Amino acid sequence: MLFQHVEGFLDYLRIEKSASTLTLVSYRTDLGQFLSFLARQYSVSRQDISAELLNHKSVREYLAQLQEKGMSRSTMARKLAALRSFVRYLCRENVLRNNPIAAVSTPKQDKRLPKFLYPLEIQILMDAPDTSKPLGLRDKAILETLYAAGLRVSELVGLKVNDVYFDEELIKVFGKGSKERIVPLGSQALLSLNNYLQKGRPFLEKGKQEALFLNRLGTQLSDRSVRNIINKYVEEAALQQKVSPHTLRHSFATHLLNGGADLRSVQELLGHVKLSTTQIYTHLTTENIQQVYHETHPRR
Repeated sequence: MLFQHVEGFLDYLRIEKSASTLTLVSYRTDLGQFLSFLARQYSVSRQDISAELLNHKSVREYLAQLQEKGMSRSTMARKLAALRSFVRYLCRENVLRNNPIAAVSTPKQDKRLPKFLYPLEIQILMDAPDTSKPLGLRDKAILETLYAAGLRVSELVGLKVNDVYFDEELIKVFGKGSKERIVPLGSQALLSLNNYLQKGRPFLEKGKQEALFLNRLGTQLSDRSVRNIINKYVEEAALQQKVSPHTLRHSFATHLLNGGADLRSVQELLGHVKLSTTQIYTHLTTENIQQVYHETHPRR
């Protein structure tokens, strides 16, 4: 029965693949939804779903149902990736002799360029927090660090006080799969972090806390809280677009490439495993080059 192998699969991801908590939650949800689909489709309980029901036909029917519900292709692709990973695990554990969904194709993805802020918009956002207050100092440091190091929000909230090396102007980051990387920090981010640690964090800390960024209760800030903080300042600054923590990461990469950084260096700074993941930003720089050409060439 498939259901009984889900927990073993999640343990495998956590222990052997160092999967993040967010990944584990997503995979648990995605597999649960697929099993619920099979249970409805074949009128059995989730606990009684046999391996024979996991095949090319049932997966195609599942994807078709997701499409009918209006689910985006990227979300469908993620759910299929979770299922493929589960099937590979079942083959590895000899629950399945062969991969029954190897021929299922991934839904073709829409090519969407990542959204980013222009330098002036970045400056407006960075100037929004009220740095006369502890929370304002914290928020300023959060914004500066996200942009200066191109961090994922999970990487930001996972930072510890000892991960910042002021003398070396570096920050130690634990990325996806607990992979460690060292990223430089600019003077503005270092100044904001120092001000926060000296004048802001002591007013938030309640007891000994290793986490760099704390909430009002003195405990580690959550991903959701960081998103709410950014939303607050985007609204105050009247920026005319939706901005997420990842928008600052996109802006970091885009501005580096526009400034002449090579793709391999940006790949390392972002913590991307594959260069192809970083290459999407070259579309943005091409757009920038075209804009410069049309604005400056005398016979444009």
